Amino acid sequence: MQEPEKLIFSTITSKIIGCAMQVHTVLGNGFPEIVYQRSLAIEMQEAGLQFARELEMPLYYKNIEVGTRRVDFLVESKVLVELKAVSEINTLHYAQIINYLTAYKLQVGLLFNFGEESLKFKRFIKS
Repeated sequence: MQEPEKLIFSTITSKIIGCAMQVHTVLGNGFPEIVYQRSLAIEMQEAGLQFARELEMPLYYKNIEVGTRRVDFLVESKVLVELKAVSEINTLHYAQIINYLTAYKLQVGLLFNFGEESLKFKRFIKS
């Protein structure tokens, strides 16, 4: 049996997921998104990850800058991290992160929802 192909940036994303799990374990659900964002920043710093928080990044349309948007985190200049603290993630949230990956010309994104009883997350790959 062949071993599965290693996911792109899996070392980084695994560390980020571990940090988010720690935050959710300590805080649980029910807080505003900013509380989770600040807490995740502490965990990622302790994990030795390089990141920018609330980084204003340009948005592109046909390779022309058409505006900017602040991302929750850009980790190691490679992985987009978006946080939510809502009762349920839906397809609109998925579309948002896929659009961000395209607009920011990034390959990998993580979407976390701290608003549910258990931490929910999804990994996105832009090919």
